[in-house]
Amino acid sequence: MTRWVADLLAWFRANPRPMPWRGHPDPYAVWVSEIMLQQTQVDTVRPYFARFLEAFPTLQALAAADDAPLLKAWEGLGYYTRVRNLRKAARAVIDVHGGSLPQTAAALRALPGIGDYTAAAIASICFREPIPVVDGNVARVFARRNLLDGDFRKPAPRRALAAWLTPFIAESDDPGAFNQAMMDLGARVCLPRSPACLLCPLRPDCRAAATGRQADFPHAPPHKALPERKADVALLRDSQGRLLLARHPGERLLAGFWELPALDALPFSLPMRPLRLGQHRQTFSHFRQILTVFHVTPPPTPPPLPDVFTWCADPAALPLTTATRKILARFPLPPTH
Repeated sequence: MTRWVADLLAWFRANPRPMPWRGHPDPYAVWVSEIMLQQTQVDTVRPYFARFLEAFPTLQALAAADDAPLLKAWEGLGYYTRVRNLRKAARAVIDVHGGSLPQTAAALRALPGIGDYTAAAIASICFREPIPVVDGNVARVFARRNLLDGDFRKPAPRRALAAWLTPFIAESDDPGAFNQAMMDLGARVCLPRSPACLLCPLRPDCRAAATGRQADFPHAPPHKALPERKADVALLRDSQGRLLLARHPGERLLAGFWELPALDALPFSLPMRPLRLGQHRQTFSHFRQILTVFHVTPPPTPPPLPDVFTWCADPAALPLTTATRKILARFPLPPTH
């Protein structure tokens, strides 16, 4: 076995990072964890993973889940297309694969929501397929070790690095441990800023550490300014204390979630001028959202609501958008009279 591979595996086995999905006997649980970890930090995922498996302990339970409990279990974790694809893939596994996850990365990639990285992670950890993962952490480790200039946000440099790693994972005694070791090394030692090079098992071969150029790798093109999307939203409740909520449009990212209605889309005229409470700002991957929140007094006898609206006595029981949850925490409704 190549020396640096042996050193990496020895470091990983001596410094295990406890995670609830590691050592789990069920590939379903590993799959759920890998989907949750897409673009999300480990510490954020931990409590969601436990709650999700409690709500949907098997692939069959997930496949049978209705929208509301499914979205509620994922509420606040973001990137909600992930959980919709997770259920879609569970149904495909039942229909096409007899209820068992396929055991190769190639077959896993055919399922909704599973790309190269996730397929490699599941196949190597659960089924010992020697196929390397390349995420941001892994790219940073080897961009520094090998002085790689590519932009690893793009597929081609990631594929090239995966090809370079393939013979090394093939010679390891445990492909799952090899992949997890690379990911952990980037997450715990080869940090974006202030890497702990003295603790790194790859330091003897790291060309960036040898030349003091750790900060130069990986290459990071300048960030583009995010576009802003602004809207005015209404915070109001009726004489019974129920909050008015609107269901997010069905063809968009947050389909199935409930949110504060847009001020200009209220299904009734207002008896009083709205009172501006403040703003809520939230940054998404491709835009920045700025919501101006208004306290609104409804008419004494509101008319019947269209189906996309509801008066809700217990908002916490519904799947709410993150913005709505944060606004309700920041701007409690004034008491009714």
